[in-house]
Amino acid sequence: MKEKQTAILMLADGSVYHGTAIGKIGTTAGEICFNTGMTGYQEIYTDPSYHGQIIVNTVSHIGNYGTVSTETESSEVRIKGLVVKSFSQTHSRTTAEESLQDYLDKSNIVGIADLDTRQLVRHIREKGAMNAIISSEVSNVEELKARLEETPNMEGLELSSLVTTTEPYFVGNPHASKKVAVLDIGVKKSILDNLAKRDVYCKVFPAKTSFEDMKKWHADGYFISNGPGDPAVMEYAVDTVKEILEENKPLFGICLGHQILSRASGLSTYKMHNGHRGCNHPVKNLQTGLCEVTSQNHGFAVSKESVEGLENVEVTHINLNDDTIEGIKRTDKPAFSVQYHPESSPGPHDSRYLFDDFVKLMEQN
Repeated sequence: MKEKQTAILMLADGSVYHGTAIGKIGTTAGEICFNTGMTGYQEIYTDPSYHGQIIVNTVSHIGNYGTVSTETESSEVRIKGLVVKSFSQTHSRTTAEESLQDYLDKSNIVGIADLDTRQLVRHIREKGAMNAIISSEVSNVEELKARLEETPNMEGLELSSLVTTTEPYFVGNPHASKKVAVLDIGVKKSILDNLAKRDVYCKVFPAKTSFEDMKKWHADGYFISNGPGDPAVMEYAVDTVKEILEENKPLFGICLGHQILSRASGLSTYKMHNGHRGCNHPVKNLQTGLCEVTSQNHGFAVSKESVEGLENVEVTHINLNDDTIEGIKRTDKPAFSVQYHPESSPGPHDSRYLFDDFVKLMEQN
């Protein structure tokens, strides 16, 4: 085992933390945020919604079960950096293909371990989301501060075009009973798998595909995916969703897709003080009165004030921790969306009924 190397984490407010290097030796910067999930670290790191972000895992031990190729949500690791408390260089799962250290190293991910993540998370919760820099090669704090100041803020960033597919591709059975056109603004693999398991054939389109080109496939419904960045600067996607709504075709959106449908419906979005990231967020379904424990990953939300007075938008789900909007539906169109992740990879399966609701909506239209 290699001798441990020191590393530094610096936040935009000047806070400095010292620890040991993990992953690739180097320097990286991005928005720092924390995920409270107890498991599923590989799925988290490969989720395109985390593009441009440094992840703090709040669970104490990371790396103890290694990595396997089947537990990825996209073609590569998407996070910019990693912060953990206790990092395991060894793993015990017999089906693991390699250690997390080797996985991060090959993916060029710079990280830091052996610091007090509990104190760090409390600090981020109080001060709010901010940029940070990790380095295992530069020890000069002033140099790191200068590099950090050059890092763009997440608010105002369009990132979906950096993670989307470059060419259309298909998922599922070509002879399935339903066809769904997927607008890939950062889609997770497990979302497509959940659709395919429900006898849906998906064609996944690049983020900036025009509605006219998507329409040529004659889909039964349209899906707007999750993804990274600020929905307020994604007019290309908002315009596409507006055209889908005009066609009265069934539409389902998740996470960023929920925000895009909301903006296409006249609602506004805002940057949250701290986003929702983890597998234990309680959400109330206002239509059934039931609570769902949900998996979430977002730093932007839909404004509650902007819903007031709109007769064609109904709030369907709310977050029981902070009362933020977690779901909407159009009362005049066959369209609905949720802020959280019903595919829940990782996470509980309370919300997978939403995929069934989407299939039923296509059957009714």
